[in-house]
Amino acid sequence: MKRFVKKGMCLGLAGMMMAGLAACGSSQGSTDAGQTAAAEATTAAAGTQSSAEGEPVTIKFTWWGNQSRHEYTQQMLDKYTELHPNVTFEALPNGWDGYFDKLSTQAASGSMPDVVAMDYLYITTYAKNNSIADLQPYVDNGTIDVSAISEDVLNSGNIDGKLAGIVGSTGSLAVGYNPAVFEEAGIEVPNANGDWTWDDFVAKAKEVKEKTGKLGVTSTGVVDDTNLFNFWVRQHGAQLFSDDKKSLGYDDDQIMVDYLDMWKDLMDAGAAANPDEYAQIQTLGQEASPVVTGDAGMINENNNYASKLSSVNENLEITIPPVSESNPKAMWNKPGYFLCISETSKVKDEAARFIDWFINSEEANEIMMAERGVPSSSKVREFLVNSGKMNEKQTEMFAYADTVLNYSSTAPAPDPIGIAEVGESFKNNAYQAFYGQMSSADAAAAFRKEANDILSRNN
Repeated sequence: MKRFVKKGMCLGLAGMMMAGLAACGSSQGSTDAGQTAAAEATTAAAGTQSSAEGEPVTIKFTWWGNQSRHEYTQQMLDKYTELHPNVTFEALPNGWDGYFDKLSTQAASGSMPDVVAMDYLYITTYAKNNSIADLQPYVDNGTIDVSAISEDVLNSGNIDGKLAGIVGSTGSLAVGYNPAVFEEAGIEVPNANGDWTWDDFVAKAKEVKEKTGKLGVTSTGVVDDTNLFNFWVRQHGAQLFSDDKKSLGYDDDQIMVDYLDMWKDLMDAGAAANPDEYAQIQTLGQEASPVVTGDAGMINENNNYASKLSSVNENLEITIPPVSESNPKAMWNKPGYFLCISETSKVKDEAARFIDWFINSEEANEIMMAERGVPSSSKVREFLVNSGKMNEKQTEMFAYADTVLNYSSTAPAPDPIGIAEVGESFKNNAYQAFYGQMSSADAAAAFRKEANDILSRNN
Protein backbone atom coordinates (compact mmCIF):
# COMPACT_ATOMS: atom_id res chain seq x y z
CA MET A 1 0.00 0.00 0.00
CA LYS A 2 1.41 3.38 -0.98
CA ARG A 3 2.13 5.69 1.96
CA PHE A 4 2.60 9.43 1.78
CA VAL A 5 5.31 11.47 3.46
CA LYS A 6 3.78 13.14 6.49
CA LYS A 7 3.56 16.57 4.94
CA GLY A 8 2.07 18.16 7.99
CA MET A 9 5.17 17.35 10.03
CA CYS A 10 7.47 18.70 7.35
CA LEU A 11 5.43 21.85 6.96
CA GLY A 12 5.34 22.41 10.68
CA LEU A 13 9.13 22.29 10.66
CA ALA A 14 9.13 24.66 7.71
CA GLY A 15 7.03 27.09 9.71
CA MET A 16 9.51 27.09 12.59
CA MET A 17 12.41 27.57 10.20
CA MET A 18 10.73 30.36 8.26
CA ALA A 19 9.99 32.29 11.43
CA GLY A 20 13.71 32.86 11.87
CA LEU A 21 14.40 33.98 8.32
CA ALA A 22 14.39 37.53 6.97
CA ALA A 23 12.83 37.87 3.54
CA CYS A 24 15.20 38.87 0.75
CA GLY A 25 14.45 39.92 -2.82
CA SER A 26 15.33 42.06 -5.79
CA SER A 27 13.53 45.23 -6.80
CA GLN A 28 13.35 46.67 -10.29
CA GLY A 29 11.82 50.10 -10.70
CA SER A 30 8.58 50.81 -12.55
CA THR A 31 8.62 52.97 -15.64
CA ASP A 32 6.36 55.42 -13.83
CA ALA A 33 8.19 57.52 -11.24
CA GLY A 34 5.28 57.52 -8.83
CA GLN A 35 4.91 53.76 -9.09
CA THR A 36 8.65 53.38 -8.60
CA ALA A 37 8.51 55.31 -5.34
CA ALA A 38 5.54 53.28 -4.14
CA ALA A 39 7.25 50.05 -5.09
CA GLU A 40 10.43 51.02 -3.25
CA ALA A 41 8.44 51.98 -0.17
CA THR A 42 6.54 48.72 -0.22
CA THR A 43 9.75 46.76 -0.79
CA ALA A 44 11.43 48.47 2.13
CA ALA A 45 8.44 47.76 4.35
CA ALA A 46 8.61 44.10 3.35
CA GLY A 47 12.27 43.91 4.29
CA THR A 48 13.49 43.00 0.79
CA GLN A 49 16.63 44.16 -0.94
CA SER A 50 16.60 46.15 -4.17
CA SER A 51 18.79 45.65 -7.22
CA ALA A 52 19.58 47.63 -10.33
CA GLU A 53 17.29 47.64 -13.37
CA GLY A 54 18.23 44.82 -15.73
CA GLU A 55 20.43 42.96 -13.27
CA PRO A 56 20.63 39.24 -14.18
CA VAL A 57 18.04 37.23 -12.28
CA THR A 58 17.31 33.51 -12.15
CA ILE A 59 13.82 32.46 -11.09
CA LYS A 60 13.18 28.92 -9.91
CA PHE A 61 9.66 27.87 -10.91
CA THR A 62 7.91 24.63 -9.99
CA TRP A 63 4.55 23.29 -11.17
CA TRP A 64 2.72 20.01 -11.65
CA GLY A 65 1.23 18.56 -14.82
CA ASN A 66 1.64 16.20 -17.74
CA GLN A 67 4.28 16.29 -20.47
CA SER A 68 2.27 18.61 -22.71
CA ARG A 69 1.98 21.14 -19.89
CA HIS A 70 5.70 20.90 -19.21
CA GLU A 71 6.50 21.57 -22.86
CA TYR A 72 4.30 24.62 -23.34
CA THR A 73 5.28 26.05 -19.94
CA GLN A 74 8.90 25.91 -21.05
CA GLN A 75 7.85 27.83 -24.18
CA MET A 76 6.31 30.45 -21.90
CA LEU A 77 9.51 30.74 -19.90
CA ASP A 78 11.51 31.10 -23.10
CA LYS A 79 9.14 33.85 -24.24
CA TYR A 80 9.51 35.72 -20.97
CA THR A 81 13.31 35.56 -21.26
CA GLU A 82 13.01 36.83 -24.83
CA LEU A 83 11.02 39.81 -23.54
CA HIS A 84 13.22 40.25 -20.46
CA PRO A 85 16.75 39.13 -21.40
CA ASN A 86 18.06 39.63 -17.86
CA VAL A 87 15.70 36.93 -16.53
CA THR A 88 16.40 33.23 -16.86
CA PHE A 89 14.58 30.30 -15.29
CA GLU A 90 15.35 27.09 -13.53
CA ALA A 91 12.33 25.01 -14.51
CA LEU A 92 11.26 22.36 -11.99
CA PRO A 93 8.30 20.44 -13.48
CA ASN A 94 6.67 17.52 -11.67
CA GLY A 95 3.72 15.20 -11.95
CA TRP A 96 0.85 15.65 -9.48
CA ASP A 97 1.79 12.45 -7.67
CA GLY A 98 4.48 13.37 -5.16
CA TYR A 99 4.48 17.10 -5.98
CA PHE A 100 3.51 18.20 -2.48
CA ASP A 101 5.73 15.59 -0.84
CA LYS A 102 8.69 17.25 -2.55
CA LEU A 103 7.41 20.76 -1.83
CA SER A 104 6.98 20.06 1.89
CA THR A 105 10.56 18.79 2.07
CA GLN A 106 11.78 21.94 0.34
CA ALA A 107 9.74 24.09 2.72
CA ALA A 108 11.24 22.31 5.72
CA SER A 109 14.78 22.91 4.44
CA GLY A 110 14.16 26.52 3.38
CA SER A 111 14.80 25.68 -0.28
CA MET A 112 11.39 26.22 -1.89
CA PRO A 113 11.57 27.50 -5.48
CA ASP A 114 10.85 31.20 -6.00
CA VAL A 115 7.53 30.75 -7.81
CA VAL A 116 5.33 27.84 -6.80
CA ALA A 117 2.15 26.49 -8.36
CA MET A 118 -0.16 25.84 -5.41
CA ASP A 119 -3.41 23.93 -5.03
CA TYR A 120 -6.51 24.96 -3.07
CA LEU A 121 -6.03 21.90 -0.87
CA TYR A 122 -2.75 23.13 0.59
CA ILE A 123 -2.61 26.92 0.35
CA THR A 124 -3.83 27.46 3.92
CA THR A 125 -1.11 25.22 5.35
CA TYR A 126 1.70 26.95 3.44
CA ALA A 127 0.29 30.41 4.17
CA LYS A 128 -0.06 29.89 7.90
CA ASN A 129 3.39 28.42 8.42
CA ASN A 130 4.88 31.37 6.49
CA SER A 131 6.35 29.28 3.70
CA ILE A 132 4.80 31.60 1.09
CA ALA A 133 4.91 35.38 0.96
CA ASP A 134 2.10 37.93 1.18
CA LEU A 135 1.49 39.21 -2.34
CA GLN A 136 -0.75 42.11 -1.32
CA PRO A 137 2.15 44.62 -1.40
CA TYR A 138 2.73 43.72 -5.06
CA VAL A 139 -0.94 44.25 -5.81
CA ASP A 140 -0.92 47.55 -3.94
CA ASN A 141 2.10 48.90 -5.82
CA GLY A 142 0.78 47.78 -9.22
CA THR A 143 3.33 45.05 -9.91
CA ILE A 144 0.57 42.42 -10.07
CA ASP A 145 -2.60 43.60 -11.80
CA VAL A 146 -5.73 41.91 -10.42
CA SER A 147 -8.27 44.37 -11.85
CA ALA A 148 -9.69 41.75 -14.27
CA ILE A 149 -10.11 39.05 -11.60
CA SER A 150 -13.42 38.98 -9.77
CA GLU A 151 -13.30 39.75 -6.07
CA ASP A 152 -14.73 36.38 -5.06
CA VAL A 153 -12.12 34.50 -7.10
CA LEU A 154 -9.26 36.71 -5.93
CA ASN A 155 -10.27 36.36 -2.28
CA SER A 156 -9.95 32.59 -2.45
CA GLY A 157 -6.21 33.22 -2.09
CA ASN A 158 -6.67 35.47 0.95
CA ILE A 159 -5.78 33.51 4.09
CA ASP A 160 -6.35 35.42 7.34
CA GLY A 161 -5.72 38.77 5.65
CA LYS A 162 -2.69 37.52 3.71
CA LEU A 163 -2.88 37.29 -0.07
CA ALA A 164 -1.03 33.99 -0.26
CA GLY A 165 -1.52 33.32 -3.98
CA ILE A 166 -2.90 34.75 -7.20
CA VAL A 167 -5.55 32.58 -8.84
CA GLY A 168 -4.55 31.64 -12.36
CA SER A 169 -7.69 29.81 -13.40
CA THR A 170 -10.97 28.49 -12.14
CA GLY A 171 -12.16 24.96 -12.54
CA SER A 172 -14.55 22.37 -11.26
CA LEU A 173 -15.02 18.66 -10.99
CA ALA A 174 -15.99 16.75 -14.11
CA VAL A 175 -16.32 13.23 -15.43
CA GLY A 176 -14.07 12.70 -18.42
CA TYR A 177 -14.94 9.95 -20.86
CA ASN A 178 -14.00 8.36 -24.16
CA PRO A 179 -17.04 8.17 -26.50
CA ALA A 180 -15.42 5.41 -28.56
CA VAL A 181 -15.54 3.04 -25.59
CA PHE A 182 -19.27 3.62 -25.11
CA GLU A 183 -19.85 3.16 -28.84
CA GLU A 184 -17.96 -0.13 -28.66
CA ALA A 185 -20.18 -1.17 -25.75
CA GLY A 186 -23.27 -0.15 -27.68
CA ILE A 187 -24.53 2.11 -24.89
CA GLU A 188 -25.21 5.81 -24.53
CA VAL A 189 -22.44 8.08 -23.32
CA PRO A 190 -22.61 9.37 -19.73
CA ASN A 191 -25.31 11.92 -18.99
CA ALA A 192 -26.70 11.66 -22.52
CA ASN A 193 -30.23 12.57 -21.47
CA GLY A 194 -29.62 15.30 -18.91
CA ASP A 195 -28.90 14.98 -15.20
CA TRP A 196 -27.66 11.62 -14.01
CA THR A 197 -27.22 10.04 -10.57
CA TRP A 198 -24.54 7.97 -8.87
CA ASP A 199 -26.68 4.90 -9.55
CA ASP A 200 -26.50 5.80 -13.24
CA PHE A 201 -22.72 6.23 -12.94
CA VAL A 202 -22.29 2.81 -11.36
CA ALA A 203 -24.55 1.19 -13.94
CA LYS A 204 -22.61 2.78 -16.82
CA ALA A 205 -19.27 1.62 -15.42
CA LYS A 206 -20.49 -1.95 -14.95
CA GLU A 207 -22.09 -2.04 -18.38
CA VAL A 208 -18.84 -0.99 -20.04
CA LYS A 209 -17.05 -3.80 -18.19
CA GLU A 210 -19.69 -6.38 -19.08
CA LYS A 211 -19.85 -5.51 -22.78
CA THR A 212 -16.21 -4.69 -23.57
CA GLY A 213 -14.13 -6.25 -20.78
CA LYS A 214 -12.60 -2.82 -20.21
CA LEU A 215 -12.60 -0.73 -17.07
CA GLY A 216 -15.73 1.34 -16.70
CA VAL A 217 -13.84 3.92 -14.61
CA THR A 218 -10.11 4.12 -13.87
CA SER A 219 -9.88 5.78 -10.50
CA THR A 220 -9.09 4.87 -7.04
CA GLY A 221 -7.69 8.36 -7.38
CA VAL A 222 -11.06 9.21 -5.84
CA VAL A 223 -9.31 8.77 -2.48
CA ASP A 224 -5.94 10.27 -3.46
CA ASP A 225 -7.24 13.50 -1.97
CA THR A 226 -10.52 14.70 -0.48
CA ASN A 227 -11.82 16.74 -3.45
CA LEU A 228 -14.40 14.29 -4.77
CA PHE A 229 -15.35 13.18 -1.26
CA ASN A 230 -15.90 16.85 -0.37
CA PHE A 231 -18.39 17.02 -3.25
CA TRP A 232 -20.06 13.81 -2.02
CA VAL A 233 -20.39 15.22 1.51
CA ARG A 234 -21.90 18.45 0.15
CA GLN A 235 -24.40 16.36 -1.81
CA HIS A 236 -25.52 14.98 1.56
CA GLY A 237 -26.21 18.48 2.86
CA ALA A 238 -23.11 18.69 5.05
CA GLN A 239 -19.58 20.05 4.80
CA LEU A 240 -16.28 18.20 5.00
CA PHE A 241 -14.78 20.39 7.72
CA SER A 242 -16.32 22.31 10.61
CA ASP A 243 -16.37 26.11 10.47
CA ASP A 244 -13.52 26.33 12.98
CA LYS A 245 -11.55 23.64 11.10
CA LYS A 246 -10.96 21.71 14.32
CA SER A 247 -12.98 18.65 13.26
CA LEU A 248 -14.85 17.02 10.42
CA GLY A 249 -18.00 18.92 9.50
CA TYR A 250 -20.36 15.98 9.04
CA ASP A 251 -21.72 13.84 11.88
CA ASP A 252 -22.94 10.69 10.14
CA ASP A 253 -20.21 8.17 9.27
CA GLN A 254 -22.66 6.47 6.93
CA ILE A 255 -21.80 9.20 4.42
CA MET A 256 -18.24 7.86 4.11
CA VAL A 257 -19.38 4.24 4.40
CA ASP A 258 -21.65 4.64 1.38
CA TYR A 259 -18.85 6.35 -0.58
CA LEU A 260 -16.37 3.55 0.11
CA ASP A 261 -18.94 0.82 -0.50
CA MET A 262 -19.81 2.29 -3.91
CA TRP A 263 -16.21 2.25 -5.05
CA LYS A 264 -15.48 -1.18 -3.54
CA ASP A 265 -18.51 -2.60 -5.32
CA LEU A 266 -17.18 -1.26 -8.62
CA MET A 267 -13.72 -2.70 -7.92
CA ASP A 268 -15.12 -6.09 -6.95
CA ALA A 269 -17.06 -6.12 -10.23
CA GLY A 270 -13.88 -5.31 -12.15
CA ALA A 271 -15.51 -2.11 -13.37
CA ALA A 272 -13.14 0.22 -11.49
CA ALA A 273 -9.40 -0.01 -11.02
CA ASN A 274 -8.44 -1.56 -7.70
CA PRO A 275 -5.48 -0.10 -5.79
CA ASP A 276 -2.90 -2.32 -7.50
CA GLU A 277 -4.28 -1.59 -10.98
CA TYR A 278 -4.44 2.10 -10.17
CA ALA A 279 -0.78 2.13 -9.10
CA GLN A 280 0.12 0.66 -12.49
CA ILE A 281 -2.04 3.22 -14.29
CA GLN A 282 -0.24 6.03 -12.47
CA THR A 283 3.09 4.94 -13.96
CA LEU A 284 1.77 5.44 -17.51
CA GLY A 285 1.34 9.21 -17.35
CA GLN A 286 -1.81 11.03 -18.36
CA GLU A 287 -1.17 10.88 -22.10
CA ALA A 288 -1.08 7.06 -22.04
CA SER A 289 -3.78 6.51 -19.40
CA PRO A 290 -6.62 4.04 -20.18
CA VAL A 291 -9.39 6.53 -20.95
CA VAL A 292 -7.12 8.34 -23.41
CA THR A 293 -6.05 5.11 -25.14
CA GLY A 294 -9.56 3.67 -25.26
CA ASP A 295 -8.98 1.02 -22.59
CA ALA A 296 -11.43 2.51 -20.09
CA GLY A 297 -14.66 4.44 -20.26
CA MET A 298 -14.57 7.18 -17.61
CA ILE A 299 -12.40 9.04 -15.14
CA ASN A 300 -13.25 11.42 -12.29
CA GLU A 301 -11.26 14.52 -13.20
CA ASN A 302 -11.50 18.30 -13.67
CA ASN A 303 -13.04 20.56 -16.27
CA ASN A 304 -9.81 20.89 -18.27
CA TYR A 305 -9.46 17.13 -18.80
CA ALA A 306 -10.47 16.95 -22.48
CA SER A 307 -8.72 20.22 -23.28
CA LYS A 308 -5.36 19.34 -21.75
CA LEU A 309 -5.27 15.96 -23.52
CA SER A 310 -6.68 17.07 -26.86
CA SER A 311 -3.22 16.88 -28.43
CA VAL A 312 -3.16 13.10 -27.93
CA ASN A 313 -6.90 12.36 -28.26
CA GLU A 314 -9.16 15.06 -29.65
CA ASN A 315 -12.31 12.99 -29.08
CA LEU A 316 -12.38 12.97 -25.28
CA GLU A 317 -15.38 14.61 -23.61
CA ILE A 318 -16.41 15.91 -20.19
CA THR A 319 -19.72 16.05 -18.39
CA ILE A 320 -21.15 17.10 -15.03
CA PRO A 321 -20.51 14.60 -12.21
CA PRO A 322 -23.55 12.66 -10.96
CA VAL A 323 -26.20 14.89 -9.42
CA SER A 324 -27.93 14.36 -6.07
CA GLU A 325 -31.66 15.00 -6.05
CA SER A 326 -31.48 16.11 -2.42
CA ASN A 327 -28.80 18.73 -3.12
CA PRO A 328 -28.36 19.38 -6.86
CA LYS A 329 -26.18 22.47 -6.23
CA ALA A 330 -23.30 20.76 -4.44
CA MET A 331 -20.76 21.78 -7.10
CA TRP A 332 -18.54 24.81 -6.73
CA ASN A 333 -16.24 26.82 -8.96
CA LYS A 334 -12.84 26.39 -7.37
CA PRO A 335 -9.42 27.84 -8.12
CA GLY A 336 -7.60 25.67 -10.64
CA TYR A 337 -4.23 26.74 -9.28
CA PHE A 338 -2.51 29.62 -7.53
CA LEU A 339 0.88 31.15 -8.22
CA CYS A 340 2.77 31.89 -5.01
CA ILE A 341 6.18 33.26 -4.07
CA SER A 342 8.22 31.49 -1.43
CA GLU A 343 9.07 33.48 1.67
CA THR A 344 12.74 32.52 1.27
CA SER A 345 12.98 33.79 -2.33
CA LYS A 346 15.69 36.36 -2.94
CA VAL A 347 14.04 37.53 -6.16
CA LYS A 348 10.53 38.32 -4.95
CA ASP A 349 10.08 41.48 -7.03
CA GLU A 350 11.02 39.85 -10.32
CA ALA A 351 8.97 36.80 -9.36
CA ALA A 352 5.96 39.09 -8.86
CA ARG A 353 6.49 40.66 -12.31
CA PHE A 354 6.61 37.18 -13.82
CA ILE A 355 3.35 36.17 -12.08
CA ASP A 356 1.65 39.28 -13.45
CA TRP A 357 2.81 38.38 -16.98
CA PHE A 358 1.82 34.72 -16.57
CA ILE A 359 -1.70 35.61 -15.42
CA ASN A 360 -2.46 38.68 -17.55
CA SER A 361 -0.44 38.80 -20.74
CA GLU A 362 -1.73 37.85 -24.17
CA GLU A 363 1.70 36.40 -25.04
CA ALA A 364 1.61 33.96 -22.14
CA ASN A 365 -2.01 32.95 -22.56
CA GLU A 366 -1.72 32.51 -26.31
CA ILE A 367 0.82 29.80 -25.54
CA MET A 368 -1.08 28.30 -22.58
CA MET A 369 -4.47 28.43 -24.35
CA ALA A 370 -6.44 27.77 -21.15
CA GLU A 371 -4.88 24.33 -20.62
CA ARG A 372 -4.75 24.98 -16.87
CA GLY A 373 -8.45 25.83 -16.74
CA VAL A 374 -10.65 28.83 -17.48
CA PRO A 375 -8.40 31.90 -17.01
CA SER A 376 -9.21 33.99 -13.94
CA SER A 377 -8.72 37.23 -15.88
CA SER A 378 -11.84 38.37 -17.75
CA LYS A 379 -9.60 40.23 -20.21
CA VAL A 380 -7.70 37.05 -21.00
CA ARG A 381 -10.94 35.10 -21.43
CA GLU A 382 -12.20 37.75 -23.84
CA PHE A 383 -8.90 37.72 -25.74
CA LEU A 384 -8.94 33.94 -26.15
CA VAL A 385 -12.58 33.84 -27.24
CA ASN A 386 -11.96 36.57 -29.84
CA SER A 387 -8.62 35.16 -30.99
CA GLY A 388 -10.17 32.48 -33.18
CA LYS A 389 -7.39 30.16 -32.03
CA MET A 390 -9.27 28.12 -29.45
CA ASN A 391 -9.85 24.53 -30.46
CA GLU A 392 -13.13 22.70 -29.97
CA LYS A 393 -12.17 21.28 -26.56
CA GLN A 394 -11.07 24.65 -25.22
CA THR A 395 -14.35 26.19 -26.36
CA GLU A 396 -16.27 23.35 -24.72
CA MET A 397 -14.38 23.92 -21.46
CA PHE A 398 -15.45 27.58 -21.41
CA ALA A 399 -19.06 26.50 -22.05
CA TYR A 400 -18.80 23.89 -19.28
CA ALA A 401 -17.81 26.64 -16.83
CA ASP A 402 -21.15 28.31 -17.53
CA THR A 403 -23.04 25.03 -17.16
CA VAL A 404 -21.43 24.36 -13.78
CA LEU A 405 -23.06 27.50 -12.37
CA ASN A 406 -26.44 25.76 -12.61
CA TYR A 407 -25.18 23.07 -10.22
CA SER A 408 -23.12 25.25 -7.88
CA SER A 409 -23.38 27.02 -4.55
CA THR A 410 -20.88 28.90 -2.38
CA ALA A 411 -17.44 27.35 -2.53
CA PRO A 412 -16.04 25.76 0.63
CA ALA A 413 -13.26 27.62 2.40
CA PRO A 414 -9.67 26.58 1.61
CA ASP A 415 -8.75 23.36 3.35
CA PRO A 416 -7.38 23.60 6.89
CA ILE A 417 -3.88 23.18 8.23
CA GLY A 418 -3.12 19.49 8.46
CA ILE A 419 -4.96 18.65 5.21
CA ALA A 420 -1.97 16.60 4.02
CA GLU A 421 -2.19 14.35 7.08
CA VAL A 422 -5.98 14.23 6.80
CA GLY A 423 -5.65 13.21 3.16
CA GLU A 424 -3.15 10.51 4.07
CA SER A 425 -5.51 9.14 6.72
CA PHE A 426 -8.41 9.22 4.27
CA LYS A 427 -6.49 7.30 1.63
CA ASN A 428 -4.94 4.76 3.99
CA ASN A 429 -8.25 3.89 5.65
CA ALA A 430 -10.04 3.75 2.31
CA TYR A 431 -7.39 1.41 0.92
CA GLN A 432 -7.76 -0.90 3.90
CA ALA A 433 -11.47 -1.08 3.14
CA PHE A 434 -10.79 -1.67 -0.57
CA TYR A 435 -8.32 -4.45 0.27
CA GLY A 436 -10.82 -6.03 2.67
CA GLN A 437 -8.56 -5.47 5.66
CA MET A 438 -11.34 -3.68 7.52
CA SER A 439 -14.99 -2.91 6.98
CA SER A 440 -16.09 0.38 5.46
CA ALA A 441 -17.71 1.22 8.81
CA ASP A 442 -14.45 0.67 10.68
CA ALA A 443 -12.55 2.65 8.04
CA ALA A 444 -14.97 5.59 8.40
CA ALA A 445 -14.71 5.49 12.19
CA ALA A 446 -10.91 5.32 12.10
CA PHE A 447 -10.76 8.22 9.67
CA ARG A 448 -13.02 10.33 11.89
CA LYS A 449 -10.82 9.76 14.94
CA GLU A 450 -7.56 10.38 13.10
CA ALA A 451 -8.87 13.40 11.19
CA ASN A 452 -10.32 15.05 14.28
CA ASP A 453 -7.04 14.53 16.15
CA ILE A 454 -5.08 16.08 13.28
CA LEU A 455 -7.45 19.01 12.85
CA SER A 456 -7.72 19.86 16.54
CA ARG A 457 -3.94 19.72 16.87
CA ASN A 458 -3.26 22.00 13.90
CA ASN A 459 -6.07 24.58 13.91
